[in-house]
Amino acid sequence: MALSSDGIELFLAVVDHGSFSGAARALRRVPSAVSMGIANIEAELGYPLFDRSRREAVPTPRALALLPHARSIASRLLLLQVHAQELGRDLESALTVAVAAGTDDRRLLDAVAEVGGRHPLLRVNLVRAPQDEARAMLHDGRVDLALATGSERVDREEALARVDEEMFVAVASATADTYGLSTGLRRLEDLSSSRQIVVAGPGDELTERRLLVSDARWHVDTVEAACGLVERGAGWANLPLSAVRPRAAAGKLRVLEFDNLENGVSMPVLLIWLRRNPLRRAAAEIIELMRPALVAPAD
Repeated sequence: MALSSDGIELFLAVVDHGSFSGAARALRRVPSAVSMGIANIEAELGYPLFDRSRREAVPTPRALALLPHARSIASRLLLLQVHAQELGRDLESALTVAVAAGTDDRRLLDAVAEVGGRHPLLRVNLVRAPQDEARAMLHDGRVDLALATGSERVDREEALARVDEEMFVAVASATADTYGLSTGLRRLEDLSSSRQIVVAGPGDELTERRLLVSDARWHVDTVEAACGLVERGAGWANLPLSAVRPRAAAGKLRVLEFDNLENGVSMPVLLIWLRRNPLRRAAAEIIELMRPALVAPAD
């Protein structure tokens, strides 16, 4: 085949250095070998690539037409070679991260984008799921990392990195009557008579019990769905403040107020992986990028 990877390298070297001798120096070959290599390519193609009537090697119109494609292929071949070497240095071929519904993922996206820039051929998969499902996916081997909010419960199989904090607040509709919710609500316990909208899978095994108040519950798998139901008065919900703020500002949700305590439960945002699975390169880089910077002690 005329334009093999070696042929493309030879062709581009002559174009970039303007002569067979310049290409020979760059490739550490003798000029006659470069000239013969180009002649062999031209013989197979059936047309000249360079005008040899001048002192410099001037690309023909057909060569110029091939040039952008040749550069693209050469660039991809270089990426492939780098990726092949990185795989030998423990870079995973793909990285899958589960993001718990409602978790602020902006720092994760920043880290993933940076790691993707370092390793262009790394395949990244981001999946969203309710909190407990995200952790279950990790233990089932379906994902490599999980970003979730919740208590730093002791689990011998898990390793954790605290990367942020999230405040959960009780909210109700600002425009509609909420099912079962007393108009004279003053205490957190009064919420128990109303339906609670919970971001969770269809099962009832919820790890974070601090957010549960009502016995009557509807389960949805996204914060967006929970907000939509709450806005329509179907029930109340404990939701991340980061998701509530814009809807409260738009007059769709209201943050409830209680006489007996302050509305809000602060929970850490955790990046979680399994101890039995040694961290590979991209996962370790994401964890390092997301760890909060240590503040130097004052003098």
